[in-house]
Order: sequence, then C-alpha cells, then structure tokens
Amino acid sequence: MIIWIASYPKSGNTWVRSLISSYLYSKDGNFNFDLLNNIHQFPQREFFIDYEDKFTKPISTAKYWLAAQSKINLKKKLIFLKTHNAMLKIDGNVFTNKINTLACIYIVRDPRNVITSIKNHFDYTYDESYEFMTNERNILFHRNTSNFGDINFIGSWSKNYVSWKSINMFPIKVVRYEDLMSNTYSVFREIINFLIPLAPKLIKFDRSRMLKSIKSTSFEKMSNSEDKIGFNEAVISNKTKNKIKFFNLGEKNRWKDFLDDKQEKKIRETFSEEMKELNYF
Repeated sequence: MIIWIASYPKSGNTWVRSLISSYLYSKDGNFNFDLLNNIHQFPQREFFIDYEDKFTKPISTAKYWLAAQSKINLKKKLIFLKTHNAMLKIDGNVFTNKINTLACIYIVRDPRNVITSIKNHFDYTYDESYEFMTNERNILFHRNTSNFGDINFIGSWSKNYVSWKSINMFPIKVVRYEDLMSNTYSVFREIINFLIPLAPKLIKFDRSRMLKSIKSTSFEKMSNSEDKIGFNEAVISNKTKNKIKFFNLGEKNRWKDFLDDKQEKKIRETFSEEMKELNYF
C-alpha cells in the first residue's frame, strides 16, 4: 500500500524523504542521495509507460491515476511516494483513494518562507513567485517536452494544503516544517510513531538509527554533497540556463530577512485563514 509524502513545492518534502529513506532503507541510518531512489515521485512517466495514451494534454494522466496506483500496489509492499499534487478530482478522476492509499504525511511551511524558496528555485521575481503561489490552477511539468506524463496539479499554496488536510478516508500526519527544523528529533519520532502501527512488522523504533538519520541529513551535509556531486532535483534557470542550487539557504531562509513590509502583508492577507489555523501568526 502507498504512503504519500505530500507537500506544496519547496516545503521540506526532500528533507522528510531523506530522513525516512535513511531510516528505513540504509544499512546503518546514514544518508546518501542514492537512497532517495527508494521513494519515487508520482505522477511520473515511469508509472504510465504501459498505456497507449501519448499524454499530449495536461490532464491526460488523470484518468490513469488510480489504475497506475493499483499496479504499484500489486507488489503488495509498503511503498512511499512523493507528490506535490493536490488531493483533487479532474473530470471525475480522483488523485487517490482508500483502496490504494494507506496514509499520508503532509509537510506544510510558512508561505512567507515558501515564497523566498520558490523565488530561488525557479529564478523568479517576488511578483512571479506570488503569482505562482496564488494560482489556483497551477501545474508543474518539464516545460521542454510535449509529454505530460509527470505533471503535478499543485494549485495554490492554500488549496494544496486544504485539499490534503481535509481528507478523512485514511490517516494523515501534518508536519510543520518549522517544527521539524526547531525540534528535529521529536518531530521525526512523531513521524516514525505514526508509521509504526501502519506497518508494525516493517517499522520499529530505533533511537540510534534515528540520530544517525538526523545527523546525516543536516542541511550543511546535504548542501556540501550537492556542491561535490550535484543533485538531480536541481533545475535549470530559464533565464540564465545555469543549474540553480537546490539546497540554498536552509534555516537561514527567514522571511523577515528578505520580505519588505508590503510583501509580507500581501502574503499574510492572502493566506490569513490557513496561516492562523497553523499558528503562523
């Protein structure tokens, strides 16, 4: 069965995947980038290669979401999948259901910090980043291709969060990125404790392994690894055509250091309901 690691882009999905992959799939709890290959992204072309559809339209994969997930679950294994897709329905096709999904871990991050990461990741201006985060019909895909096999329908920051946190068909663990950053051990242990009842034969609590996972996935270590060997999830700037550093600021990404009063107020007013709910102000 599938356990989703879901989030809006640039909200900490990679860090949570790194923690889980080092804890569950390494020999000793120590992380390396290759371990992320154990947690694939969905939707992605690899899951749709058996279908005759050429996926020439953005909505092409939606009608195959559940079929592809059913095929994944034929392995009868516990499978973690990353997604930025909102938990939505397109032309009557729901993104997932309780038949295919065991649970979800949803990572949410203060949108005032998300916008600075979006700005860096896509080489946008603040205005472009704000448009990106407020676009209710926003999608992610490889723009230099006519094949939409791995498109993510992410929506706006608020729509993405609300779509997942509102479901009740399977268990969901909402993790604030800021809590994970300020108290990594406790929050990561909460994640593991959430997972243990779902797969008690496969997942056990191991303090030593957990500490190694945390230490080996520190921002400094992952940033240094990217400098040395690169990181395949880093994207190419449409403006400069250069690769943009993925692990850019980490805990130094504090919105108070980057946003002026007008920018901060605009974001706060736009997402006020969700930000109050999440105790972001």
